[in-house]
Amino acid sequence: MTKLEIRQIPVLNDNYVYLAREPNSCAVAAIDPAVAGPVLDEAKKLGWTITHILNTHHHGDHVGGNLDIQRATGCTIVGPGHDPERIPGMSVQVKDGDTFKLGEAEAKVFFVPGHTRGHIAYWFKDSDALFCGDTLFSIGCGRLFEGTPQQMWTSLSTLRALPETTRVYCAHEYTQSNVRFAVSVDPSNKALRAYEAEVADKRARNIPTVPSTLKLERAANPFLRADAPDLQAAMHMQGRDPVEVFAEVRRRKDTF
Repeated sequence: MTKLEIRQIPVLNDNYVYLAREPNSCAVAAIDPAVAGPVLDEAKKLGWTITHILNTHHHGDHVGGNLDIQRATGCTIVGPGHDPERIPGMSVQVKDGDTFKLGEAEAKVFFVPGHTRGHIAYWFKDSDALFCGDTLFSIGCGRLFEGTPQQMWTSLSTLRALPETTRVYCAHEYTQSNVRFAVSVDPSNKALRAYEAEVADKRARNIPTVPSTLKLERAANPFLRADAPDLQAAMHMQGRDPVEVFAEVRRRKDTF
């Protein structure tokens, strides 16, 4: 069993880029590098050499650093084979159900469309690490720019089924605003209310709320709870199709 060493790099206004190092081979992946400079600087500070970039989807705040990092390091760029034309510099395509090896660390690839048509996620089981881009956020999910509610609910249900110890390494620090919305649709959720206080404390001290865990997200994230009777009751949608409930949660968030 090989566990990754993971470093979190805040960039732009609210993005996170991750460096993940497999210690036996010293392979290092930059995950969704929005920009190059801070990522290269952090790798140099750590004494790590970037060998790979792992992209989840094509948006500029996830691939903007690809080519500059590749020019600086000669790294291999890995990304969604479901959307090959929009990933700069990609030479390795992975699709749903594929296995990708970073040195001796193995990731399972999930196709999780909804936010974009080609979005994927990488789950490193032995590290309890899920790199999910903009599909799943702490107490949120990505906007449906290129997908349908059915697609996104299916994608989130796939990720929700992973072990509860899985750490959710999403790509943005949106948690505080997500919590404010979640309380508006699920005000009696005790897990959410407890997390609300924790998030407020962390952000007041400028501490990241990411990664969270799937245990927490299952309990408090309304986008994962569209099939939960208590959330449906709170939204006056008892017994409705979870896809319909999810779509309504997403609609409310879009106008919150």
